[in-house]
Amino acid sequence: MKDKVVIVGQSIQIQKIMTLIDKLSRTDSTCLIMGESGTGKELVAKMIHLKSLRAEKPFIPVNCAAIPSELLESELFGHEKGAFTGAQAQRPGRFELANEGTIFLDEIGDMPLHLQVKILRVLQEKTFERIGGTKPIHVNVRIIAATNKDLENEVKEGRFREDLFWRLNVVPVVIPPLRERKEDIPLLCEYFIYKFSKKFGYSLKIKSEVMDVLLNYHWPGNVRELENLVERLYVLNDGGVVNVEDIPERIRLGENLLPKAISEDLNPFSAGIDLNEVLKDYEKKLILHALNLHGWIKSRAARYLNINRTTLIEKMKRLGIKDNENSD
Repeated sequence: MKDKVVIVGQSIQIQKIMTLIDKLSRTDSTCLIMGESGTGKELVAKMIHLKSLRAEKPFIPVNCAAIPSELLESELFGHEKGAFTGAQAQRPGRFELANEGTIFLDEIGDMPLHLQVKILRVLQEKTFERIGGTKPIHVNVRIIAATNKDLENEVKEGRFREDLFWRLNVVPVVIPPLRERKEDIPLLCEYFIYKFSKKFGYSLKIKSEVMDVLLNYHWPGNVRELENLVERLYVLNDGGVVNVEDIPERIRLGENLLPKAISEDLNPFSAGIDLNEVLKDYEKKLILHALNLHGWIKSRAARYLNINRTTLIEKMKRLGIKDNENSD
């Protein structure tokens, strides 16, 4: 039986993506899904798979950013017994498990260069060897990749192979951030309320003034942030009615953490602007936002900001941001 996958939205952007999904599902073409964290890249990949002729075969997701680079090769291609210390038995990799189906390489922009070569070979020849093995393994697998990075820029900087980029980018799918399709927010709220009502046993009612607050917020965490908010409201709300004061202060105050219109930003500074102080304050807000969004796990916050973890730590020290007890 197929998993139920739902993409919620009535905006023009979502309608175009649904049309593209229908076209992609009729082929085996490789595609690259691009979008910010939390926009639903894996959901799109799963829907492409479930609408395709491979729907009854495995859909195997791999988060390339979440697996340490020294373990990622074994996860993808498997290993033979004795291939390295701790390899006590032969183990198939994700590509073998995905045979006849689809493998979803999420955050492929974080994949080390030496593994990018092997992915390119699988794309070209449909073969690979397990670590410690010499026998070529043939697979019939569709590759769908996703990234929140600008891969063309990564290619220019030498962090991503140009030949792999063009092999992956046969059909690009660009998912817009939630702030660019705010007309979908009421529909998404309805869907999440329906989803969590089955878990918690009651429904929530969102007042119109609350919806105004949600529509005015920037949603840096995109759809995932909205879903987390609705679940939080269920956990903390007993009356079934959501009031403005139930919404977190950062959302109520519209802390969008992006520059407002120039006229709004500059009018208060009638005596002039200390640009260094403004930029310093803005940088601090962005870093605090990233840390809060990722539970003060610095490695994840650094990936979100597209900087190294050590760079993040140095910036935190310079800006006077103290470590949270939950930070890594």
